[in-house]
Amino acid sequence: MYLEIDEQSEVPVYLQLANQVIHYIAIGEIKPYDTLPSGRALARSLQINMHTVNKAYHYLEEKQLIQVQPKSGAIIHPDALKKGTEDDMNALLDRLKPIIDEAACKQFDINQLIQKLYEVK
Repeated sequence: MYLEIDEQSEVPVYLQLANQVIHYIAIGEIKPYDTLPSGRALARSLQINMHTVNKAYHYLEEKQLIQVQPKSGAIIHPDALKKGTEDDMNALLDRLKPIIDEAACKQFDINQLIQKLYEVK
């Protein structure tokens, strides 16, 4: 798993880290029970503040994608790859709504946006 920070990005660093971990889970590069680097080690390797890594890990933990085990590090949650519920779908749609609205403001055709989504994965 290769993590990198784009210092020019408008996306906060903790979210860049979290999104990359989510991506690696989604594509199967990291699997349930795999370990993640300690917060200290990851912060050192990326030359960022340890609190930023901790924030990313807590974000992932809230989404039940990782388990943080005090003094043992973090692992990919056993249920990180599970069948989503209707509530999960609705939560994702709630998060996508502002992006869809922004696309409409920029006069992107919704079908083009959907096509781009297919191309992402």
